[in-house]
Amino acid sequence: MILPLTPIRFLYRAMDVFARKTGIVCGERQYTYLQFGQRCERLASGLRKLGIQQGDRVAYLSFNTHQLLEGYYGVVMAGAVVMPINVRLSQGELQTVLNHSGARVLLFETDFAATVDALKPHCPSIEHYISLNELHPVATMTTGELIASGDPAAVDWTQVNENAVAELFYTSGSTGTPKGVALSHRSLYLHALYVAASLPRAENMVDLHTIPLFHANGWGRPQFSTFLGNKQVMVRRFEPAAVLRLIAEHKATDMSLVPTMANALLACPELGQHDTSSLRLILLGGAAASPTLVERLEKAFGCTAASGYGLSETSPVLTTSLPKPGMVYASDEERYRRHSSTGWPVTGVEVRVVDPNGVDVPRDADTMGEIITRCDNVMEGYFREPEATAAVIRNGWFHTGDMAVWDEDGYIRIVDRKKEIIISGGENISSIEVEKAIYAHEAVMECAVVAAV
Repeated sequence: MILPLTPIRFLYRAMDVFARKTGIVCGERQYTYLQFGQRCERLASGLRKLGIQQGDRVAYLSFNTHQLLEGYYGVVMAGAVVMPINVRLSQGELQTVLNHSGARVLLFETDFAATVDALKPHCPSIEHYISLNELHPVATMTTGELIASGDPAAVDWTQVNENAVAELFYTSGSTGTPKGVALSHRSLYLHALYVAASLPRAENMVDLHTIPLFHANGWGRPQFSTFLGNKQVMVRRFEPAAVLRLIAEHKATDMSLVPTMANALLACPELGQHDTSSLRLILLGGAAASPTLVERLEKAFGCTAASGYGLSETSPVLTTSLPKPGMVYASDEERYRRHSSTGWPVTGVEVRVVDPNGVDVPRDADTMGEIITRCDNVMEGYFREPEATAAVIRNGWFHTGDMAVWDEDGYIRIVDRKKEIIISGGENISSIEVEKAIYAHEAVMECAVVAAV
């Protein structure tokens, strides 16, 4: 029997197996998986009644809320493409993204009403402006009204084309005009399975959504958490003291952080004033972590801290630095070093480190090369950008642009972006390694190393 691979199946599994379990927590609101799923069904129906058709883009401009999470499923159930937008983009960048995507609907939090009002004359493709909370003059309706207009009818996911685009995320990497990363139903489904298989005790997780769902480190989590029936706690905006309180209140077990967020938590005056003993795992990503940061997190929270690596273009997770079966650490220092590395490929992912000719560099933890990968969770391509797509997917491999070394145990350590290697006296100098050394000082919250002429 062959059935289409789509994240819609994760939601229906949660509605069936975990119907009465609290699935989503957003501020004072809590929904069981059955209630959450029914809201997603009504959202899908309401969008179809607005005229949304197969492949239409539905954009969200929102912090982490249950409404945005509902979009991950309801929009896709309507046959459309969900498109969470980075709220930190400038008005000009937002205009570029909306026009390039041809989005027909924009759902937004009223925090961004003034920006949306300014965008409206310049985004002709958008037919419906819908506010996520109270009605605002720039909106034609609220999501509450949209959901109320829909019918709680099950979607026949067996008719889904698993190769169709389900999610679209705009990313510019380190430079350049934002590009739309198109992710298929199939890629998202398999990515969730691969990540779930790599996590310890994932079946009883309380997942704290600390990273914005429009960010690569954030959007990869909802699918596997829904699939496993985990309690998902929305963190609307990252505020260290509030995060500590949420951990204590909901007995959170897992969360993801970028290093700057981790440093902010460690520097928070309320650290130690709340019961955070429920935490089991902190995953670091988005930027290179130092062994010192891993050590400080583990000692502060009494849990495991480890790193992961991925890109928007890979759904995102490619590697994890969690303990590999058979790996024995000689000391805590070695464990901190291993856990701060880029790590080893998760299930279903093949990764190589190659020279400019595509030949594997020696596994000596010293010779630098570019990370390339092939796996089911690589994007379909950049939306409406065939030349940009061809530039990064060559000969069946996705070229990440990240420079790294690897060792005989298969552990990878990123040393820099290809375009950001510092060359001095004919030698390659890793800005990331210099930054790690600076980050090791407890008085440093953030730093950046750039070349100076």
